[in-house]
Amino acid sequence: MRFTLRQLEIFTTIAKTQNVSRAADRLAMSQSAASSALVELERSFERPLFDRIGKSLHLNAAGEGLLPLAEGLLAQARDVEAYLGGERLGPLVIGATLTIGNYLATLIVADYMRQHPGAPVRLHVANTDAVVERLLRFECDLGLIEGEVSHPDLIVEPWLDDELVIFCAPHHPLAGQAVVDNAALAGQGWILREHGSGTRSQFDQVVGRLLPQCRIQLELEHTEAIKRAVESGLGIGCLSRLALREAFRRGSLVEIPAPQFDLRRRFLVVRHRLRQPGLAVQAWRAASRQLTRGAGDTRSLQLPFIA
Repeated sequence: MRFTLRQLEIFTTIAKTQNVSRAADRLAMSQSAASSALVELERSFERPLFDRIGKSLHLNAAGEGLLPLAEGLLAQARDVEAYLGGERLGPLVIGATLTIGNYLATLIVADYMRQHPGAPVRLHVANTDAVVERLLRFECDLGLIEGEVSHPDLIVEPWLDDELVIFCAPHHPLAGQAVVDNAALAGQGWILREHGSGTRSQFDQVVGRLLPQCRIQLELEHTEAIKRAVESGLGIGCLSRLALREAFRRGSLVEIPAPQFDLRRRFLVVRHRLRQPGLAVQAWRAASRQLTRGAGDTRSLQLPFIA
């Protein structure tokens, strides 16, 4: 490269002051050093940038064209310097599974953006398998997942305890019963998440193992679609209590008590072993801790309205 950022800084300062001496004072350098830097820049491209009139310098056509380009490049360089110096957060990409993405991660994003306005952040919401794939391809800085994962390239940390709940519409025949046994549940049509999701994986391991003949009526990729289908009476479902808390409060859905199933699970934070957490990741984790402060599980989280 035939120019330096320092040369551009000197050029733009001279352009604004129209005087080498004033520019040198502003940049805390000698007049001769500022003049030499400008001359070197012009000679490198054999292109004068100023018309010299006495002691004043006035931009010529070439200088007028260069000025906005130089100012833009210097602004970008200052951003890079601030980022490397820790004054500005770099881009952050979070992958989250559907329950976490829809009911927790969006709240953390909002808090993160309030604390760090202008800091770029992207949230990708998908099932556990898809989030893990993104992490392994270095396409995410952090993954927030519901399903268990074991991979030598990933570091997995526990985050929050959660549990799945079996539920139905309030007008369903199983609604209001004290305890529902396996025989009654096996005869129902189930509306479940798709394979590859953490929710479905736990259902298969716990409920599916004890009810091998259960009838899966519908598989859907979104928790809201499952809730709407169950509300309409199409069958019964099994989702995170976090996703159901507002529907339970409204009474549009009700829990089916089935204590024979241990549906407790844990939300996890995952990152690639070779990807060191930068300042943006640290800021995200701080925002996450603030949201979940004092809560060891999703039942005790103090959250705003969740639809």
